[in-house]
Amino acid sequence: MTSLNRRSLLAASGLLAAPGLVRAQGNWPQGQATSLVIPYAAGGSPDVLGRIITQGFAERSGGTFIMDHKPGASTTLAARHVARARPDGTTLLMGTIVTFTMAPYALRSLGYDPINDFAHITQIAETLFIMVAHPRWESLDHVLSEARRRPGQLTYATWGVGSTSHLGMVDLMQRTGTEMLHVPFNGTPPALTETIAGRTDVMISTFAPAKPHVESGRLRALGMVSAARTPALPDVPTMTELGQRDFVLGGWFSLQAPSGTPRPILDRVNDLAKEAFATPATAEAFARLGFARAEPGPEALMARIRRELDQNKDLMRRAGIQPE
Repeated sequence: MTSLNRRSLLAASGLLAAPGLVRAQGNWPQGQATSLVIPYAAGGSPDVLGRIITQGFAERSGGTFIMDHKPGASTTLAARHVARARPDGTTLLMGTIVTFTMAPYALRSLGYDPINDFAHITQIAETLFIMVAHPRWESLDHVLSEARRRPGQLTYATWGVGSTSHLGMVDLMQRTGTEMLHVPFNGTPPALTETIAGRTDVMISTFAPAKPHVESGRLRALGMVSAARTPALPDVPTMTELGQRDFVLGGWFSLQAPSGTPRPILDRVNDLAKEAFATPATAEAFARLGFARAEPGPEALMARIRRELDQNKDLMRRAGIQPE
């Protein structure tokens, strides 16, 4: 029996309307601490988002919010924890594109249903991506023309098999009729290091770690893999401008609660998120870290999860990735 079915039966029997839960629904979040479960180790950009949430929510609601780091198993350890938590507003998840649209095809034993075991509340941030190359490559056209001339000879670095950087390159090669050799690394920094050194030719990177190397000339920016240019590097065109229409990658972060969490609590979380992520300080942090605002609300988030589940299933198949 799935978590959703179990909770549906509990709701039908009236057990979810216990006095404690009714009070939580009416008074949330006063008088109780809410844990924001983050699927990464402490440090880095997820912590910045976590602080925006925990501090911003506390200031606006008078409640207590804490960050609870649970890294491991490609973000699924944290997701399983939240899926099994009591649906009373005391446990929230910082979800990711990996958690809900990639891990389901990469892991045989996921441990949760990405749709039905959660209440999907809102997107909170969009991750920008940029395609970079060793400076010997003058442009995207230069890379693609040489890749066509020498199939399988050019190399592209990624931060792992089945990652956004890997699937994005699979998509680009399919679009352009090219073939390049995949060289996966354990993380973005070593992949960038090898591209800077010229031992790999190109890569799709998250924006923030690549930006200083582009500015210093150690890497050449070939194009933003996003819907629009970024003010942080305004001279770098989008891939669509370079002829790769609608070639956009959008990593994202979101907020989820266990399925069965009362609607008034979910609506309050959504409202608090809109307020916390609309401040000038948040805009400044986003520009520094290579984030963009994401469309808020549960409808946009659910539409995106369903769409990208379908897209990633196809890309994983094309990449020959089998669940482990």
